[in-house]
Amino acid sequence: MTDTPRLRFAPSPTGYLHVGGARTALFNWLYARKVGGQFLLRVEDTDKARSTDESTAAIFEGLRWLGLDWDEEVVYQGSHEARHAADARRLLASGHAYCDFTTQAELQAQRAAVEAKGPGHAFRVDRAKVDLPKADVEARLARGEPYAIRFRVPDGTTEWKDLVHERIAFPNKDIEDFIILRSDGSPVYNLAVVSDDIAMRITLVMRGDDHISNTPKQILLYRALGAALPTFAHLPMIHGTDGKKLSKRHGATAVADWQHVGILPSAMCNFLALLGWSPGGDIEVMLHEELIARFDTAGLLKKAAVFDPKKLEWMNGQHLSRLPMTEVALRVRPALIAAGLVSDAEFESRHEWIVKLLDLLRVRARTIDDIVRQATPYLREEIAYDPDAVAKQWKDRASTAELLTAARGAIDAMPAWTVDAMEASLRALAESKGIQAGKIFQPLRVALTGLGVSPGIFEVLDLLGKERSLRRIDTAISLLI
Repeated sequence: MTDTPRLRFAPSPTGYLHVGGARTALFNWLYARKVGGQFLLRVEDTDKARSTDESTAAIFEGLRWLGLDWDEEVVYQGSHEARHAADARRLLASGHAYCDFTTQAELQAQRAAVEAKGPGHAFRVDRAKVDLPKADVEARLARGEPYAIRFRVPDGTTEWKDLVHERIAFPNKDIEDFIILRSDGSPVYNLAVVSDDIAMRITLVMRGDDHISNTPKQILLYRALGAALPTFAHLPMIHGTDGKKLSKRHGATAVADWQHVGILPSAMCNFLALLGWSPGGDIEVMLHEELIARFDTAGLLKKAAVFDPKKLEWMNGQHLSRLPMTEVALRVRPALIAAGLVSDAEFESRHEWIVKLLDLLRVRARTIDDIVRQATPYLREEIAYDPDAVAKQWKDRASTAELLTAARGAIDAMPAWTVDAMEASLRALAESKGIQAGKIFQPLRVALTGLGVSPGIFEVLDLLGKERSLRRIDTAISLLI
């Protein structure tokens, strides 16, 4: 076993990268980066019927989006079936396994006979019937009869110290002799996993606790193959807010779904890290560097985690407000272009102004999509008026038109187009009319943006510029009179 910690993420390419898999990959990656280990990627593509190149590509894309890089070339499990079969035959030769000539039809008939006895009768392979004497085995082999290879489970107890659940033990009498190589020569999951982990020199297997029942079988295989055991850590399951296992009924469960609604990868990693791990204290918002620095297996939790989309959006808002503007602009740029608000060339030519706009908008945003929606009035010539904002701020159309007309005059007469000049001018107008400044600011905000919420009114005027601001106020007045 190597002295360098080696961990792996081993997804099956039968679908997209879901949040549970992404959390597993993240924990393995964080630990490897924390201790100077290696994070490896293995694609478990032995299910030929369901594995697709599209799913494999989607998993890679999801990991790259999250920033989870791997250290060696990707291992494809399906390309190592010869080694898996060789390991099965080693176990056969050493007496740890035996040939099972039971046909599929015979197995189904045996299972049906037990099930017919009713509840409380579970089918188990009877070793006495399938582990044949040597002479019988040799005769059947000579006739070319097909057979599977079945592992001979020893007496005793299989136990291990789990980094999450501490001591876990399984009485071996509860584990039936299990097939490791099918009659068609294909390996069964548990053998393929152990064979690959040994070949990849994996030292820590960190995965979901739905794999706990596989672990005693895998430990028995490790020992029978004469290999050192890795350390195991079984992570808690992820539930929806209703306390049930996370599934499509809870909404988006694929990482790509969240990417496409404007969640930042740093926020997603931060959120996933807190599903089953605690850094201690009241710390919640952490970028990659801090996650790596704080991650420790001592903080892994046993209790099932809850995937709360509202908490994820809140977390995303925190990251939007804390990330360097260069990264925010990098993330928002493709969304603005996709929405048709700017072209690539326009983003470049107006870069400084757009970055200034985004910096103001991100304070009130929780997702990139929020920023795109808020940016629309500033990047389009025509604006759409929010009905709720109009109903609330333009109740009395005549008096609103009068206030906007007065505001227009004050804005047009300003000696300089600066935030200070705007504030002095509009506050003086409110004082002259004996009203609170908000009575002018709120209707003016709707006139300028069509929205009831925006950055400060002076920042809005500054962003739009004098000519566009005056045109929009004129349009609003014409709608009101």
